[in-house]
Amino acid sequence: MTPIAPVTIAVIGVGLFGRKHIETICQERACRLAAIADPTPEAEAYARELGVPYFADYSEMLDRVRPQAAIVATPNVLHVPVGLACVERGVHLLVEKPIADSVQSASQLAEAAERAGVALLVGHHRRHNPIIEKAREVVQGGAIGRVTAISAQWMLLKAREYFDAVHRRSPGAGPVLTNAVHDIDDLRFICGDIVSVQAMTSNAVRHYPVEDTAVILLRFADGALGTLTVSDTAVAPWSWELTSGENSFYPRNDENCYLISGTTGALTVPKLELWRYDEEPGWGVPLSRERLEVAGAAPLVRQLGHFCAVVRGEAEPKISGRDAVRTLLAVQAVFEAARTGRKVDLESG
Repeated sequence: MTPIAPVTIAVIGVGLFGRKHIETICQERACRLAAIADPTPEAEAYARELGVPYFADYSEMLDRVRPQAAIVATPNVLHVPVGLACVERGVHLLVEKPIADSVQSASQLAEAAERAGVALLVGHHRRHNPIIEKAREVVQGGAIGRVTAISAQWMLLKAREYFDAVHRRSPGAGPVLTNAVHDIDDLRFICGDIVSVQAMTSNAVRHYPVEDTAVILLRFADGALGTLTVSDTAVAPWSWELTSGENSFYPRNDENCYLISGTTGALTVPKLELWRYDEEPGWGVPLSRERLEVAGAAPLVRQLGHFCAVVRGEAEPKISGRDAVRTLLAVQAVFEAARTGRKVDLESG
């Protein structure tokens, strides 16, 4: 059998997450790092250290190297122009979350990729985590009946030095778009689409122009209601980072960040405790608890393998551009609802 040639992948944007992607590519046989594009001297030194072609300009890199695929890990505002440059050259792409800084520009990129027949994946990497996959399987498979209510939390204390960078104190860089976008995507993936949003935000602790706390109400397409409480100024263990064990940087706590209740049972995430009645249900009857087990796996590694399979035409994107636009639309609705004090219905499509 003829061995399959590795997929050539360029990485555009070599910040913290760009380097994580590069490290993952370098460890995988299914792909090869073709080039790095980033205008900073640090990126040039990093490329030299790795022994791979370096370009300050991503357009020049795309024209000269002609990779099969690219991972776009630039600041959010550059996702669409970089993505469109890839699409114009027929380069398949994985764009880090959020897909763009506005729904309009995100839709522009998704539509351009569809017209060009270019694969567009978005880096909501938790969809590749076995815990989230199992939660979706349980809920969508009907093991807890019809979902009625969801309680989700993302609360932790960000270090003071995190805000030394001015852009992290600016609108759009707060915990809703930076962090809770993941939780909103998780809930969409597990429980179904979101159709309307209400919200309040506050900057009462740090007084920066960006929120530090938010409370969000969500209505799902099947009628289920959910709350998502968000704060990056809270001493608390209830966030995906501090409960899932996905990233070894964060100390793991034996807690949950999502509680999903249904008409015949309930599920906790990430502990995957399935709560049900063993006999005729009733509030005076004890509930049984079953701990569901899943195999450990690195989501970024699985995401990269999936990306390579999509580039080779062996799979469809687990989260497409259109799907990611729906997540971004829900996040945009949070800000609109907080600004106006009104319920915001999400557009269809």
